[in-house]
Amino acid sequence: MYPLIRQLLFCFPPEDVHYFSMDMLRSACSLGTVKKLISNSFSCKDTALQKEVFGLSFTNPVGLGAGFDKNALYLNELEALGFGFVEIGTVTPLPQPGNDKPRLFRLPADKALINRMGFNNNGVKAVAARLAARKKGNSTLVVGGNIGKNKMTANEDAWKDYSICFSALFDYVDYFVVNVSSPNTPGLRALQDKDSLKQIFSVLQNSNQAKTNPKPILLKIAPDLTQEQLDDIISLSFEVNLDGLVATNTTISREGLATPEQTIVTIGAGGLSGKPVRERSTEVVQYLSKGTGGKIPIIASGGIFTGADATEKINAGASLVQVWTGFIYEGPSIVKNICKHLLQA
Repeated sequence: MYPLIRQLLFCFPPEDVHYFSMDMLRSACSLGTVKKLISNSFSCKDTALQKEVFGLSFTNPVGLGAGFDKNALYLNELEALGFGFVEIGTVTPLPQPGNDKPRLFRLPADKALINRMGFNNNGVKAVAARLAARKKGNSTLVVGGNIGKNKMTANEDAWKDYSICFSALFDYVDYFVVNVSSPNTPGLRALQDKDSLKQIFSVLQNSNQAKTNPKPILLKIAPDLTQEQLDDIISLSFEVNLDGLVATNTTISREGLATPEQTIVTIGAGGLSGKPVRERSTEVVQYLSKGTGGKIPIIASGGIFTGADATEKINAGASLVQVWTGFIYEGPSIVKNICKHLLQA
């Protein structure tokens, strides 16, 4: 059924379809009976799926990566689709419109997307207010806060932006992810060097440890890092007491695509996600897991479409997995299908 719906949806601009679909889901879920029906249809509830990671309890290990619900608009609806956790954001201190449209492109031949969104979001003040007003009810959804810097903030002042977002969201999210790996904010990836990261995490950990109940802080990294850079990340993870790593973000590589080269050239810059990233993402997860001796939990993200893909990541050392592009191509049954596979594995 979904392949037919997807064929229709793919006739329209990706960003428009995204908000149209989610707004429709929110309208449907406003009716309690419909929401319950959706939850019963798309959730896979089994205690065998429960996970305890960095001190948090997850009903299942399948989450939705950052960038899908940037402004925390659809958390209750996404929980109804079975997600064990959702990462909101990337959120920045000030609202920003992001890059010019079009900025999201489908590559159906590769089961991939290219995006150059540019951290478009409502700003941390608005997102925090929305989270504060959220009616949780009996929700068990774990919510992560993915935080970044504003485009106009100089890299030497980036730590201030991360600190602002951390403080504003602290009471409303369960864990934090520091995003320095998006290719769509000029100069952002330069913050992946060890000294820059040390400055950011030192500030955040000082604030965190001053709290009565500190929150887990994770780092999201790019798949394009060299072995030397990955070794730096491993070393840093212990130096600044990271609670976890998210591997990986989108890639700037365009190698091995089935989509015609001219189409890729016409699309231009942006981060590539989906099937083409799967193998490299798994390699990075495995390298990090081995390098940290399995002592630092990893959330795997990149090319997860099926239960077999998720199992591959878990076998490589991941504690949890996130989908995004797979959700677009596989549809609302993706969480249930992955969970059922994990139960049989």
